[in-house]
Amino acid sequence: MKYKHLAIIPARSGSKGIKDKNVKELNGKPMIAYTIEAAIKANIYDYIYVSTDSEVYADISKKYGAKVPFVRPDFISKDSSTTNDVIEYTINKFKEMGYEFENFSILQPTSPLRSYKHIVEANEMFVSKKANSVIGICEAEHSPLWCNTVNEDLSMENFIVIENNKNRQTLKKYYRINGAIYISNTECFLKYKNFYGSKSFAYIMDKQSSVDIDDMFDFKFAEYLLTQRTIN
Repeated sequence: MKYKHLAIIPARSGSKGIKDKNVKELNGKPMIAYTIEAAIKANIYDYIYVSTDSEVYADISKKYGAKVPFVRPDFISKDSSTTNDVIEYTINKFKEMGYEFENFSILQPTSPLRSYKHIVEANEMFVSKKANSVIGICEAEHSPLWCNTVNEDLSMENFIVIENNKNRQTLKKYYRINGAIYISNTECFLKYKNFYGSKSFAYIMDKQSSVDIDDMFDFKFAEYLLTQRTIN
């Protein structure tokens, strides 16, 4: 059976930075719940699937409205496993079950401030531009022109190229991938194994909505921002 759009929410257990990060309680509910609820409210998905290797995570995800018809096998649940591995396995597994999807989204649970409106807008861009992919980005906090590596002696000699030592306002604006939203045509992704080919477009998000939780500082920051948020 063919469907239009699959949401994949990757939620492997065993996080090293924060124990059980994806289901850790954040302002009263598991962190993954924010992404599931945003996906449901966006009302663009035929199927919202949480890819997890944990039955506990699966039960929590189902409680908030996602589906988990199968758990992720061990060979794509390692620290070395990539998102591409998860995507390919998921699409092929659904195909075995009789489900085929024209498009899919990756919605990481570590981006709890991404709202349903962001998903809707990114999808509208995907459709209007007849894109192969749309990727969420935000303005970089600091220009990479002010960044460099440091040797063991901590010398700052030639750390910055002189012509780049300018006021922030005069430097070119740079953007970074924020990890909040990836939308792709399924056939195109399976062919090229890449989101960044031809007809790939940027969906620009604000910095606040782009917070990606990696450690406790990020978690506490997101916790504060959620208390101030007016868009769900």
